Amino acid sequence: MQKNRSLFFLVSFLATSICCAQDSSPTPAPESEPIVITGTRTDIPLDQSPASISVVTSQDFEEKQIERVADALREVPGLSVVQSGTAGQLTSVFTRGLRSEHTQVLLDGIPINQGLAGLMNFADFTTDDIDRVEVVRGPQSTLYGPRALAGVIQIFTKRGDGDPTFMFSAEGGSYGTFREVFESEGKIGQLDYSLGLSRLDTDNARPNNQYRLTNAIADIGWSPDTTLRIGSLITYSLADTGNPNTIFDPKPLDNFLTERWLIGPHIDWQPVEWWDHHLIVSYDHERQLNDPNQDGFVGPTRALFERTQVDYQNDLRPTSWLTFTSGFFYSRLNAGQERPFISQDFGPQPRFVSDHTEETGVFAQLTLTPCENLIFVSGGRFDHFNQFGDVWTWREAASYLIRQTDTTLHASVATGFSPPSSQDKIFGMNFGLEPERDLGWDAGIEQRLWNKRVILGATYFHNDLSNVIGFNGLFDTLNLGKARTQGIECELRARPLDELELMATYTYLEAEKIGSADISQLPGARLPRRPRQEAYVSASYLWCKKLRTTFSAKWVNAREELNFGGPNFDIEDYSFVNFAAEYEISPHLSVFGRIDNLTNEHYAEVFGFPALGRAAYGGVKLRF
Repeated sequence: MQKNRSLFFLVSFLATSICCAQDSSPTPAPESEPIVITGTRTDIPLDQSPASISVVTSQDFEEKQIERVADALREVPGLSVVQSGTAGQLTSVFTRGLRSEHTQVLLDGIPINQGLAGLMNFADFTTDDIDRVEVVRGPQSTLYGPRALAGVIQIFTKRGDGDPTFMFSAEGGSYGTFREVFESEGKIGQLDYSLGLSRLDTDNARPNNQYRLTNAIADIGWSPDTTLRIGSLITYSLADTGNPNTIFDPKPLDNFLTERWLIGPHIDWQPVEWWDHHLIVSYDHERQLNDPNQDGFVGPTRALFERTQVDYQNDLRPTSWLTFTSGFFYSRLNAGQERPFISQDFGPQPRFVSDHTEETGVFAQLTLTPCENLIFVSGGRFDHFNQFGDVWTWREAASYLIRQTDTTLHASVATGFSPPSSQDKIFGMNFGLEPERDLGWDAGIEQRLWNKRVILGATYFHNDLSNVIGFNGLFDTLNLGKARTQGIECELRARPLDELELMATYTYLEAEKIGSADISQLPGARLPRRPRQEAYVSASYLWCKKLRTTFSAKWVNAREELNFGGPNFDIEDYSFVNFAAEYEISPHLSVFGRIDNLTNEHYAEVFGFPALGRAAYGGVKLRF
């Protein structure tokens, strides 16, 4: 670990020397670049980010008619999206081959991983009122603490500005699907707001596969002057899902109800130009009811998850080349599940299980720009947990922009951690678990050509994971072993014509278990459900400034499924093609339609849980 840090500092020093030795003659001002936040917790141009980062915008949602955040993430290199069947079923995201609970998901800066497993289930997360999604790959625990071992996905809501606008859409289609959406945003005096409401009803394809989702999200703020904004994020969702189980063991009657809500008051204050303060106090609540539950062992269950969080950050800029970011974080979490009808056939089993976790963390980061082309980031964090003590993490990252060729070089090395989830602790009845840890590094290049009409990027990454939590075959969860992931992420974005947008991403991943204590997998086995190769392509064209058509395709190769105690077995490769079109009748009215799985591919992202076949949808959109 020390060797990696020393090498990183040496490379950064050489880059600084080269930068400062360059000709100091004036260079043309660069074109405006998108600003990203998640990689450093401060504003930074995308083309100079020291982190490996991708951004998916609301424009992408509209052009491809993406209605769920999970489907937007399918185009991001380094991410694998896995859905257990059809819409409404468990939808997980794996970053760089690490587990889904190793990725921290944020909504406007608020951690929203929930449930007993500590992961983010994207099944019910729609794109209503979402402005953009920033994906940062690589360990980010120094900035974001628990669950950021593999990376961070931060979702930003829209910020109201200008006169209020309104949008209403309604659509229907295959499998008895109907969806209605209302959105509004704007600014009235000192008050800004954005709002998204939606309702989805679909029966999907199998018996007991119905899905009903009500979703609401709002961001409201008050700005008495240019230095202060006091606001709050509010979300609510209610999902009612039929769980048909696998095709090998269908359940004709099994229902799962999930209700979530969150409120997150926040204050953004800039008393002087060189000092910013950000404070978020949030409370979120999740209620689950699985009744009936035909698993034959636990029976109907009720689960409750509640969490209070405080996140404070301040950014101090004493000079133009130095930013000092520091802050603290507090989290108080209660999770429990009532299982009144659990079978006692295998010995005494608790009918109520619960967990209480408290965390306090402090972090600090220096962002140095010794010259305009070089950015260097160094940070550290200390976290204390009530159950397993203290955790230290650190991160070093740098980027160097060669303006003559419009090339960016970036690299990072960092440590990350993921604490045992409530599920790990209470179902394994083991309270001596240690956090899983990671040492990860990456190095990449981004090349912009033809006045930024073509952008090419490639990154190599490597992760060494220790303290891996697994089962020992005796209903216990233990820190059993190690794992390693490494690979390459590639991305191409091109706009050869003003009307034409092209995109392609590719990921190559090696992910293997290198420990021997976990009996669920043999040493050297490939981690399950992690594809060796994934590729995504899309093309969007605007015809006569009225008709937008978009094709997108996904190909997934070389996956394995877990076979407890024996070698993993291969599961089929798959690919699918989607087509979407929208025609603008007037500035206020448009009609749209799409066909998902155009080639009617028969596939399953999770073995035994088939995805939908070809499906067609159409609707109308009204704006005013």
